[in-house]
Amino acid sequence: MAVVVDQATRLYLPPLRLDVTVREGVPRIVPLARLGRAIRAAALASRAPMPASVGLVLTADAELASLNREHMGKRGATDVLSFPLLPPEAFRPEAAGDADPSSMGDHRQPMPPASATVGPAEASSFVLPPGERVALGDIAVSVERAIAQARDGQGGQDASTAWDPRDELLLLVLHGTLHLCGWDHAEPDENRRMRALEWRLLRGRYDDEPV
Repeated sequence: MAVVVDQATRLYLPPLRLDVTVREGVPRIVPLARLGRAIRAAALASRAPMPASVGLVLTADAELASLNREHMGKRGATDVLSFPLLPPEAFRPEAAGDADPSSMGDHRQPMPPASATVGPAEASSFVLPPGERVALGDIAVSVERAIAQARDGQGGQDASTAWDPRDELLLLVLHGTLHLCGWDHAEPDENRRMRALEWRLLRGRYDDEPV
């Protein structure tokens, strides 16, 4: 009987470390380094405490459906879920401009137990020992769904865009990272700012943003 082995990769993109797990059989449609740069850019734009680490799982619909049921109480697969380890107050999101992109689906992140969170003072001002990092949390993305949404014209920020699956996957990874970093889109103004920042990040506007 064949042993199914996931592929684990650790990328260092100072001041961020990215721990990536690619499930068996999941295609790599975007280089992991490119996904890492997108996550780094989103974390820096959100003024995340640094140095930090983020976990990314690239998987398929079946695992996202299981996570969606367990953590969100919803049936069926979704495209991305975020599991933050810090409260929103640990970040200092900057204004994202005046654009007004359309809304996407509901990917509100499940929060961890209170015992797993770090207070804002700890996250932003606590001096870590050498080599230690702040864990921002984990992101799970269905590459299967990213490909299908792009192909079927159900992708993009408006959920009605047909475009390259690579762009869809990048957008989902950015969306998940911003949820890790305290962003949400429950209210109209929050939605406008978060979507505008996503678009700027997708266009590479923050690749060299300082900490």
